Amino acid sequence: MPAPRSRPLSGLRIRIVPAIADVAAEVWDACANPNLAGAVESICDPPESDSQLTQQVSQSRPYNPFISHDFLFSLEASGSATSRTGWQPQHLLAESPDGNVLGVMPCYLKSHSQGEYVFDRGWAEAFEHAGGDYYPKLQVSVPFTPAAGPRLLVRYKADEDAIRTALAAGLVELCRRHDASSAHVTFMPEADWQFLAAQGFLQRTDQQFHWNNAGYASFEGFLSALAARKRKTIKRERREALSADISIHWLTGSDLTESVWDAFYTFYMETGSRKWGVPYLTREFYSIVGEHMHDRIVLMMAKRAGRWIAGAINFIGSEALFGRHWGATEHHPFLHFELCYYQAIEFAIAHKLARVEAGAQGEHKLARGYLPTTTYSAHYIAHPGLRRAVADYLVRERAHVEAFGEELAAAAPFRKDLAEQD
Repeated sequence: MPAPRSRPLSGLRIRIVPAIADVAAEVWDACANPNLAGAVESICDPPESDSQLTQQVSQSRPYNPFISHDFLFSLEASGSATSRTGWQPQHLLAESPDGNVLGVMPCYLKSHSQGEYVFDRGWAEAFEHAGGDYYPKLQVSVPFTPAAGPRLLVRYKADEDAIRTALAAGLVELCRRHDASSAHVTFMPEADWQFLAAQGFLQRTDQQFHWNNAGYASFEGFLSALAARKRKTIKRERREALSADISIHWLTGSDLTESVWDAFYTFYMETGSRKWGVPYLTREFYSIVGEHMHDRIVLMMAKRAGRWIAGAINFIGSEALFGRHWGATEHHPFLHFELCYYQAIEFAIAHKLARVEAGAQGEHKLARGYLPTTTYSAHYIAHPGLRRAVADYLVRERAHVEAFGEELAAAAPFRKDLAEQD
């Protein structure tokens, strides 16, 4: 690996690839998770224990599982994110004149607005009523995954601004070439959000709910930080969730067999079909991601009478546990909260992770100790009239998001006075 440069780059070019498989995994990951520092091989080795799993992942902070080549490859190779499903890969690579890849951007040409979790259907309807074509559009994101992470992925810190500028300019040019209405960069870090604003992108915010680890030694330690009434409510919910002789199991590494994935996919289809109509992920996705990322996945599975009845899938980063989706074939009070929120907290405490990101929306998470957290997206709108209308809307929306976040934070379940007694 060549040493990073200390002077500005010149001659950068942008290349578009139609599949993540067209980029070598080590090349993509050198940009996506540059602090991996050659530890990918050790992270991918099956762990002998939960503690070994955490040690492997935490060797290379920060690690984000969703922007890894393995995860994106699993989505595309399984048929989940393809042109057939309205997610045509158009990944951007920033290359030096000698062909070295210095930056990448996960990008898709979209024919709809599904599976994004940053909602622009109102913009599409307004533009189409005015006679415009909102689709196709470009989406810089991880399909079906509302988890924050870098989107302008740069190999060397010393070259960061030059490479990010080239990627942003390449995205605008790609928008022009496809005659797309817009390009949307979603669930990005605030620093990249500000950077793209300086490149002329419009700024948008929203809220998620994240649990933050204050160095708790146990779940009981976390509960002790809550107001007495909230603490008692959580204890009652956890008791009731398991009252029908239900046991909870953490499955990772070699535990993730095809029979386990069969059971989990049944849960996903059962719950996803009610929630979304047509679930996004194929059965093949779980086999492929299980093969490539088994040590970076933990399933929280519920068993009753000797068979699996529900489960939640989580991906493990170096700093965070990312909850994705859950499903069940039997419905028991509070089992959803137990699998998706309380077990995630238990895992994060046990493995000394800084936070749990439990996915999009859900104000009910607040009472379970998950606090409002701002998320960021940036939007390039090609049509001047649509751009003006969206820009005006976003000014008002950002003010609403900020005010609502403050209101939610004030209702947090944590003790206002640490001297409070039961």
